[in-house]
Amino acid sequence: MKGVFYGIGVGPGDPELLTVKSINAIKNADVLIAPKTEKKDGSVALTIAKPYLKRNIEIVYQVFPMVRNFAETDAWENNKREILSFLNEGKNVAFLTLGDPMFYSTYIYIYRLLSNEDVKIVTIPGVPAFCAIGSQMGMPIVEGNDILSIVPATADINKIRKAVDASDNVVMMKVYKNFPEIAELLDEEGMSENAVMVSRCGLSDEKQINDIMKHKDEPVNYLSTILTRRTH
Repeated sequence: MKGVFYGIGVGPGDPELLTVKSINAIKNADVLIAPKTEKKDGSVALTIAKPYLKRNIEIVYQVFPMVRNFAETDAWENNKREILSFLNEGKNVAFLTLGDPMFYSTYIYIYRLLSNEDVKIVTIPGVPAFCAIGSQMGMPIVEGNDILSIVPATADINKIRKAVDASDNVVMMKVYKNFPEIAELLDEEGMSENAVMVSRCGLSDEKQINDIMKHKDEPVNYLSTILTRRTH
Protein backbone atom coordinates (compact mmCIF):
# COMPACT_ATOMS: atom_id res chain seq x y z
CA MET A 1 0.00 0.00 0.00
CA LYS A 2 1.28 3.42 -0.95
CA GLY A 3 1.14 6.27 1.48
CA VAL A 4 -1.07 9.33 1.16
CA PHE A 5 0.29 12.76 0.26
CA TYR A 6 -1.27 15.57 2.30
CA GLY A 7 -0.97 19.22 1.33
CA ILE A 8 -1.71 21.13 4.52
CA GLY A 9 -2.38 24.83 4.95
CA VAL A 10 -1.17 25.84 8.41
CA GLY A 11 -2.55 29.39 8.29
CA PRO A 12 -0.56 32.59 8.78
CA GLY A 13 1.04 32.03 12.18
CA ASP A 14 -1.20 31.18 15.12
CA PRO A 15 -1.14 27.37 15.66
CA GLU A 16 -4.71 27.54 16.98
CA LEU A 17 -5.94 28.56 13.52
CA LEU A 18 -5.18 25.12 12.07
CA THR A 19 -8.31 23.15 11.26
CA VAL A 20 -9.12 19.86 12.99
CA LYS A 21 -8.61 18.11 9.65
CA SER A 22 -5.13 19.63 9.30
CA ILE A 23 -4.14 18.58 12.81
CA ASN A 24 -5.38 15.04 12.25
CA ALA A 25 -3.43 14.78 8.99
CA ILE A 26 -0.25 16.03 10.67
CA LYS A 27 -0.68 13.47 13.44
CA ASN A 28 -1.24 10.76 10.84
CA ALA A 29 1.90 11.61 8.86
CA ASP A 30 5.08 9.54 8.97
CA VAL A 31 7.13 12.11 7.05
CA LEU A 32 6.75 15.87 7.17
CA ILE A 33 8.05 17.99 4.29
CA ALA A 34 9.11 21.46 5.45
CA PRO A 35 9.65 23.66 2.37
CA LYS A 36 12.19 26.47 2.52
CA THR A 37 13.91 28.91 0.18
CA GLU A 38 17.63 28.85 -0.49
CA LYS A 39 18.15 32.08 1.42
CA LYS A 40 16.52 31.20 4.74
CA ASP A 41 17.14 28.62 7.43
CA GLY A 42 14.30 26.78 9.10
CA SER A 43 10.64 26.77 8.13
CA VAL A 44 7.91 29.10 9.41
CA ALA A 45 5.24 26.54 8.47
CA LEU A 46 7.00 23.89 10.54
CA THR A 47 7.19 26.23 13.55
CA ILE A 48 3.43 26.79 13.34
CA ALA A 49 2.66 23.07 13.13
CA LYS A 50 5.14 22.05 15.84
CA PRO A 51 2.58 21.63 18.68
CA TYR A 52 0.88 18.84 16.71
CA LEU A 53 3.86 16.76 15.58
CA LYS A 54 4.15 13.23 16.87
CA ARG A 55 7.42 12.39 18.58
CA ASN A 56 8.87 10.02 15.97
CA ILE A 57 7.90 11.90 12.81
CA GLU A 58 10.61 12.25 10.17
CA ILE A 59 11.17 15.87 9.17
CA VAL A 60 12.61 16.54 5.72
CA TYR A 61 13.63 20.02 4.63
CA GLN A 62 13.29 20.58 0.89
CA VAL A 63 14.63 23.64 -0.89
CA PHE A 64 12.38 25.07 -3.57
CA PRO A 65 14.26 27.67 -5.63
CA MET A 66 12.18 30.74 -6.46
CA VAL A 67 12.25 30.59 -10.25
CA ARG A 68 9.78 31.62 -12.95
CA ASN A 69 9.73 28.20 -14.59
CA PHE A 70 10.17 25.43 -12.03
CA ALA A 71 10.58 22.87 -14.83
CA GLU A 72 13.92 24.44 -15.68
CA THR A 73 15.56 23.42 -12.41
CA ASP A 74 16.44 19.92 -11.21
CA ALA A 75 15.56 20.78 -7.61
CA TRP A 76 11.82 20.45 -8.14
CA GLU A 77 12.14 17.09 -9.88
CA ASN A 78 14.51 15.83 -7.16
CA ASN A 79 12.03 16.89 -4.48
CA LYS A 80 9.25 15.05 -6.30
CA ARG A 81 11.34 11.88 -6.49
CA GLU A 82 12.14 12.06 -2.78
CA ILE A 83 8.46 12.44 -1.90
CA LEU A 84 7.52 9.54 -4.19
CA SER A 85 10.14 7.32 -2.54
CA PHE A 86 8.50 7.88 0.85
CA LEU A 87 5.02 7.24 -0.54
CA ASN A 88 6.17 4.04 -2.26
CA GLU A 89 7.46 2.83 1.11
CA GLY A 90 3.91 3.13 2.41
CA LYS A 91 4.58 6.28 4.43
CA ASN A 92 2.07 9.10 4.71
CA VAL A 93 3.69 12.40 3.73
CA ALA A 94 2.53 15.84 4.90
CA PHE A 95 3.61 18.92 2.96
CA LEU A 96 3.21 22.07 5.04
CA THR A 97 2.47 25.45 3.52
CA LEU A 98 1.69 28.87 4.98
CA GLY A 99 -1.87 30.12 4.61
CA ASP A 100 -3.84 28.07 2.13
CA PRO A 101 -2.27 25.43 -0.16
CA MET A 102 -3.98 26.76 -3.29
CA PHE A 103 -3.29 30.44 -2.65
CA TYR A 104 0.09 31.78 -3.89
CA SER A 105 1.72 28.64 -2.53
CA THR A 106 4.75 26.53 -3.43
CA TYR A 107 2.44 23.57 -2.92
CA ILE A 108 0.61 24.31 -6.17
CA TYR A 109 3.67 23.37 -8.22
CA ILE A 110 4.53 20.21 -6.33
CA TYR A 111 0.82 19.25 -6.52
CA ARG A 112 0.96 19.54 -10.31
CA LEU A 113 4.07 17.38 -10.48
CA LEU A 114 2.56 14.68 -8.27
CA SER A 115 -0.88 14.76 -9.90
CA ASN A 116 0.66 12.98 -12.90
CA GLU A 117 1.79 10.12 -10.66
CA ASP A 118 -0.17 7.19 -9.23
CA VAL A 119 -0.56 8.63 -5.73
CA LYS A 120 -3.47 9.70 -3.54
CA ILE A 121 -3.39 13.43 -2.82
CA VAL A 122 -5.45 15.12 -0.10
CA THR A 123 -5.32 18.91 -0.03
CA ILE A 124 -6.50 20.56 3.19
CA PRO A 125 -7.34 24.29 3.14
CA GLY A 126 -5.93 26.79 5.61
CA VAL A 127 -6.67 30.32 6.79
CA PRO A 128 -5.11 32.96 4.49
CA ALA A 129 -3.29 35.81 6.21
CA PHE A 130 -5.75 38.45 5.03
CA CYS A 131 -8.68 36.58 6.62
CA ALA A 132 -6.83 36.38 9.93
CA ILE A 133 -5.89 40.07 9.72
CA GLY A 134 -9.46 41.14 8.99
CA SER A 135 -10.80 39.23 11.99
CA GLN A 136 -7.99 40.35 14.27
CA MET A 137 -8.34 44.03 13.35
CA GLY A 138 -12.14 44.06 13.27
CA MET A 139 -11.88 45.07 9.63
CA PRO A 140 -14.44 43.65 7.18
CA ILE A 141 -12.63 42.44 4.08
CA VAL A 142 -15.61 42.94 1.79
CA GLU A 143 -19.35 43.49 2.26
CA GLY A 144 -22.55 44.06 0.34
CA ASN A 145 -21.91 44.51 -3.37
CA ASP A 146 -18.35 45.74 -2.94
CA ILE A 147 -15.76 44.39 -5.34
CA LEU A 148 -12.64 42.90 -3.77
CA SER A 149 -9.31 42.47 -5.55
CA ILE A 150 -6.49 40.35 -4.17
CA VAL A 151 -3.34 41.72 -5.73
CA PRO A 152 0.29 40.54 -5.58
CA ALA A 153 2.41 43.66 -5.05
CA THR A 154 5.09 41.98 -7.16
CA ALA A 155 2.94 42.29 -10.30
CA ASP A 156 3.39 44.93 -12.99
CA ILE A 157 2.46 48.30 -11.51
CA ASN A 158 0.07 49.07 -14.40
CA LYS A 159 -1.84 45.83 -13.81
CA ILE A 160 -1.98 46.65 -10.10
CA ARG A 161 -3.35 50.12 -10.85
CA LYS A 162 -6.10 48.68 -13.07
CA ALA A 163 -7.13 46.20 -10.37
CA VAL A 164 -7.20 48.91 -7.70
CA ASP A 165 -9.17 51.25 -9.98
CA ALA A 166 -11.87 48.60 -10.39
CA SER A 167 -12.12 47.74 -6.70
CA ASP A 168 -13.86 48.95 -3.57
CA ASN A 169 -11.65 46.85 -1.30
CA VAL A 170 -8.10 45.63 -1.88
CA VAL A 171 -5.90 42.96 -0.32
CA MET A 172 -2.27 43.55 -1.26
CA MET A 173 -0.05 40.48 -0.86
CA LYS A 174 3.75 40.12 -1.02
CA VAL A 175 4.38 43.73 -0.03
CA TYR A 176 8.12 43.67 0.50
CA LYS A 177 10.07 44.71 -2.62
CA ASN A 178 8.21 47.85 -3.63
CA PHE A 179 6.36 49.04 -0.54
CA PRO A 180 7.01 52.77 -1.22
CA GLU A 181 5.57 52.47 -4.73
CA ILE A 182 2.51 50.55 -3.48
CA ALA A 183 1.91 53.04 -0.68
CA GLU A 184 2.06 55.94 -3.15
CA LEU A 185 -0.37 54.21 -5.50
CA LEU A 186 -2.89 53.59 -2.71
CA ASP A 187 -2.50 57.20 -1.62
CA GLU A 188 -3.27 58.40 -5.16
CA GLU A 189 -6.35 56.19 -5.17
CA GLY A 190 -7.56 57.60 -1.86
CA MET A 191 -7.05 54.25 -0.13
CA SER A 192 -4.02 54.90 2.08
CA GLU A 193 -5.90 56.36 5.04
CA ASN A 194 -7.98 53.20 5.46
CA ALA A 195 -5.02 50.88 4.95
CA VAL A 196 -3.51 48.61 7.57
CA MET A 197 -0.42 46.49 7.00
CA VAL A 198 0.39 43.47 9.14
CA SER A 199 3.69 41.60 8.92
CA ARG A 200 4.12 38.02 10.19
CA CYS A 201 0.51 37.79 11.34
CA GLY A 202 0.02 35.53 14.35
CA LEU A 203 3.74 35.04 14.97
CA SER A 204 5.60 36.28 18.04
CA ASP A 205 7.18 39.17 16.14
CA GLU A 206 4.01 40.35 14.42
CA LYS A 207 4.05 44.02 13.42
CA GLN A 208 1.08 46.27 12.63
CA ILE A 209 1.25 49.56 10.72
CA ASN A 210 -1.83 51.79 10.52
CA ASP A 211 -0.22 54.76 8.74
CA ILE A 212 1.49 53.31 5.68
CA MET A 213 2.52 56.69 4.26
CA LYS A 214 4.42 57.52 7.43
CA HIS A 215 6.31 54.21 7.29
CA LYS A 216 6.57 53.74 3.52
CA ASP A 217 10.36 54.08 3.40
CA GLU A 218 10.99 51.45 6.08
CA PRO A 219 12.07 47.89 5.20
CA VAL A 220 9.20 45.40 5.05
CA ASN A 221 9.15 41.70 5.90
CA TYR A 222 8.31 39.22 3.13
CA LEU A 223 5.22 38.05 5.04
CA SER A 224 3.40 41.39 4.87
CA THR A 225 -0.18 42.04 3.78
CA ILE A 226 -2.16 45.26 3.33
CA LEU A 227 -5.93 45.50 3.72
CA THR A 228 -7.67 48.66 2.58
CA ARG A 229 -10.96 50.04 1.25
CA ARG A 230 -12.32 53.14 -0.37
CA THR A 231 -14.05 55.73 1.77
CA HIS A 232 -17.75 55.59 0.89
